[in-house]
Amino acid sequence: MKKTLIATAIISMMAMALTACGGGKEAAETQEPVDVNVFIAASLNNSMTELKEAYEREHPDVNIVLNADSSGTLMTQIQEGHACDIFFSAAQKQMDTLEEEGMVVEDTRKNVVNNQLAVVTLKDSGTKVTGIENLGDAQSLALADGSVPVGKYTRQALMNIGVLPETDDPSVYTTAEVSEALGGIEISEQANVSKVFTAVLEGACEVGTTYVSDTYGQDENIVILQTVPYEITGNVIYPIARIQNEAASEEETEAAQDFLEYVTSEDNKAVFEKYLFDTNVE
Repeated sequence: MKKTLIATAIISMMAMALTACGGGKEAAETQEPVDVNVFIAASLNNSMTELKEAYEREHPDVNIVLNADSSGTLMTQIQEGHACDIFFSAAQKQMDTLEEEGMVVEDTRKNVVNNQLAVVTLKDSGTKVTGIENLGDAQSLALADGSVPVGKYTRQALMNIGVLPETDDPSVYTTAEVSEALGGIEISEQANVSKVFTAVLEGACEVGTTYVSDTYGQDENIVILQTVPYEITGNVIYPIARIQNEAASEEETEAAQDFLEYVTSEDNKAVFEKYLFDTNVE
């Protein structure tokens, strides 16, 4: 009888141990992935979505959350305390501002790609515009405001060809001032580069100033009237960096650093090149 009780107790203990192991495995399998909040310039949406999906396939324990908008809007959100682990800007100005405010993690900032300003229109639009030099010939223009990098680069180009007066910061020119300088043409002010492109694609505006990268996959619908030379706009460098996020767990911080290294790796340059970015940057 005593042996039977001992055997029963041993079997019971083994069963409990197996159940505990199984429960631990199940808990591990159902554990929620850690979130990495990545703020990206709107023009990076296609390339970064592809990189996000590829990374998540290799790292099922990580969820990359993309927030795409104009770099100026994203910068403001970060300053206001929105949870952000990585910022990928379409211009140096916004990253410089955050770095000066101590919000960029030291030694994580890198330049990733270059882009180019483009003047675009719908196919068969019949526009008289051939490029930045005669934007004033358009009936209507889609233009981002000056806080948006593509809007700033457009104003820089107009300043460098003598349409706008010289100033240290061309982004200060209002849409009304740009319209007046172009002879009073109708300008539809947009909040980011994607909205500029959509305004042209939907026929709401005759022409627009966007990036070459935004024309990817739109050959049947859109004509690039001019790829504006760097000599007129300056380089359109996109920097990336980790952002100070005191609320992030150790796992989230490690995942953010790993994803940043993944995005900036030599192996993934081809993804950006696919979407018409120039990866030959320093």
